Parts: sequence; structure tokens; C-alpha cells
Amino acid sequence: MDNEAELIKAVLSGSLDAFEPLLLHYQPRIFATARRYAKSEAEAQDIVQEVFVKAFQKLDTFRAEAPFEHWLMRLAVRVCYDFLRLRKKSREFALADITEDDVALMEHLAAGQPDSNESALAAKELVERALQHLSPESRLVITLLEIEERPVKEISQLTGWSVSLVKVRAFRARREMRKFLERLMHSRKL
Repeated sequence: MDNEAELIKAVLSGSLDAFEPLLLHYQPRIFATARRYAKSEAEAQDIVQEVFVKAFQKLDTFRAEAPFEHWLMRLAVRVCYDFLRLRKKSREFALADITEDDVALMEHLAAGQPDSNESALAAKELVERALQHLSPESRLVITLLEIEERPVKEISQLTGWSVSLVKVRAFRARREMRKFLERLMHSRKL
């Protein structure tokens, strides 16, 4: 966006209408990010709305030391993290929470069906289900690191966590994911 700095300056000078082009330009990217953390499109839209409300309220804290997009994405990741924390379930995962669909997906993958497209879709669905059972920190770090394939340093910048904390949380998140899959396998054997 060519006139981004001018729009930001205009908003800070009191022109509320100047914020709309920024919103329209970045809304698809923010929505795509929010969709990775929300269970429904309505939740994703709520997250997007909150991101832009906070962006408008905190625009005076933007220092232009990095691109506006980086500042906005850091804000979006933090809003998504807050959303996950508010919605989080108990950290203990009950065996009863494993659905028949989860078991069917695991069986399909374990059987090594010859249709690779179908297996890839089943694996993706299983990962999505597993992510829903992770703690907010774990879900955030796995999504950023493994799904979005962002480097650890960038995750550190987006979340405000130190590089070493990102690595520790990634290790713990993988362990949580492994425990979920082990429980799933165990329930299959019962």
C-alpha cells in the first residue's frame, strides 16, 4: 500500500475515514490468521473486529520502525492468543472427549489407505482436532511454527516471548500433541 504512512498520519490527526482503506487492505490477511484459531467463521469475524478496534485505539503506539503490517500482525497474534486463553478448556483432556470421528480418522491413517489425497485430508483434519485440545500457548506456537512455517525469531517478535521461551513452548506443544495422539491410539485399542 503506497500511501499507508499518509493514511496513518491522517488517522492520528483525527480523520476517522482514513482508517477504512487500511482496514480494507489488511482485513483478508487478518481474517485468514484469525480463522486458524477460531472454531467458526463468526468467531473469526469477532477476532478480526477486535484486532481492528485495538489497532485503531493503539495506532499512536505505532513507531514506523518496522512496516505497519508487522505491527498489525503482532497485534493480531496477541488478540488470537487472548481469544484462545479465554476459550480454553481444562488442561486435562478426558478420554471421553475423543469422538468416534477422531478414532475413525486415526484408524484411516493407521491403515495406510492407498489414496494419498484422502490420507492427506484425514491427516489435516486430525491435526485440526488435536490443535483444538491443546492449551492456548501450545496451539499458538504449533500454528505459527508448524502450520504457518514461521521462524522462531519471528514468532518471538509476534508474541513478545523470548526466543528460548518459544523453543520451550514448541517442545511442550509437540509433547501435548503426542499425548493426544497416544490417547487416541489407546482409545482405539479399547
